[in-house]
Amino acid sequence: MTTYTARPIPPTVLKELRDGDDAGRPVVALTDPEGGAPLRCCLRRSEPGERIALVSYAPLRRRAARTGTDPGAYDEQGPVFVHADDCAGPADGGLPFTNAHRVLRRYSAEGHILGGRLVETPDAFQEAFGEAFTDPEVALVHVRAVEYGCFLYAVERG
Repeated sequence: MTTYTARPIPPTVLKELRDGDDAGRPVVALTDPEGGAPLRCCLRRSEPGERIALVSYAPLRRRAARTGTDPGAYDEQGPVFVHADDCAGPADGGLPFTNAHRVLRRYSAEGHILGGRLVETPDAFQEAFGEAFTDPEVALVHVRAVEYGCFLYAVERG
């Protein structure tokens, strides 16, 4: 059985987002009083008292710039929580944020949507990724929150 790995927002991109997010807005750091925000830089929930920021992030646009593709109308940006300061990245290579319903959106190498699937239990993630990547056209899968549609992380082929 293949194991799939979540890809956090890379440290170089995190630094760029802190200088100005993908909507062109300055980043405003805050101290998280309660904790629990899903951090996309280390793929864990924030702890009370951590400095975090809510930034606008365009994952397909950034991937397109790296790969020389054009996602066209599928280029979207949305809010994500990140550390406001340096981040050590994920502690392990597991799949985070699997404790709630999630939507897995399939994308081509160009960043065009090829389909999606609702995943309702933690045990269903590996099967859903396996199903997605049996299609040779699927290059990556985005895991998104159902209730807000927010990007949580990507899983790429290979």
